[in-house]
Amino acid sequence: MSIITGRGDTGETDLLFGKRIAKTSARIEALGCVDELNAALGVARASGANPEWIALIDALQEKLVGLMGQLATLPEDDVRYRETKFPLIDEEDVEWVVAEAHRYESAGIRFTGWARPGAEGCLARANVDFARSVARRAERAVLALHESGETVPESVRLFFNRLADLLWILARVEND
Repeated sequence: MSIITGRGDTGETDLLFGKRIAKTSARIEALGCVDELNAALGVARASGANPEWIALIDALQEKLVGLMGQLATLPEDDVRYRETKFPLIDEEDVEWVVAEAHRYESAGIRFTGWARPGAEGCLARANVDFARSVARRAERAVLALHESGETVPESVRLFFNRLADLLWILARVEND
């Protein structure tokens, strides 16, 4: 079966459980931002990061895939999604991101002013800073979806905020 189906030619796209919505909807905007974040993390991962970083980014990307499944499910299908046992973002995932951030902060990283991504001349750090900015965009899109009346779990909303903080910290500690 070809990936080219033509089903999107009418301006709609598929969600999980056979539902279709407009490609211009707030839900698809949020999904697109998360997809961009996953790709940006992939660039950071491939740009010379150390093995510890690669493992952390891989774990973050795995969580984003589950999160995209949550966002690709309409609220009326939430119970059905949970019954499938597909991965989802919960409070434990938020706590994990916070713990990772604290672990890296313990290396002495503190906010001392605005960062200038790329100023250090390290491609991996610059790419993590780029991923951080995409994470903030994804956070805004998810919040807009929630504010539109389509409930997004608090754990998902918090995940992006904490993830962007973690990425800011990572971009300050990566060794060349």
